[in-house]
Amino acid sequence: MLVLTRKPQESVVVGGSNDVQRLLKVTVLEIRRRHVRLGFEVDAQVPVHRWEVWQRTRAGVQPTQPPSVLVAK
Repeated sequence: MLVLTRKPQESVVVGGSNDVQRLLKVTVLEIRRRHVRLGFEVDAQVPVHRWEVWQRTRAGVQPTQPPSVLVAK
């Protein structure tokens, strides 16, 4: 596991080496007490899930309610 330290408004890019378009950009939006807010920039076709949601989806468990979607402007 790679562990990085980032301050608010600093980002990490996953993929995109050798002049290839970036795959995922994660930005620390806010750090408040024990909570960190992250922003994800990725192509609209790429699904992004919290780990526990991804695990349930992979196991074939249907969500009990529709997910809420936040769109940054």
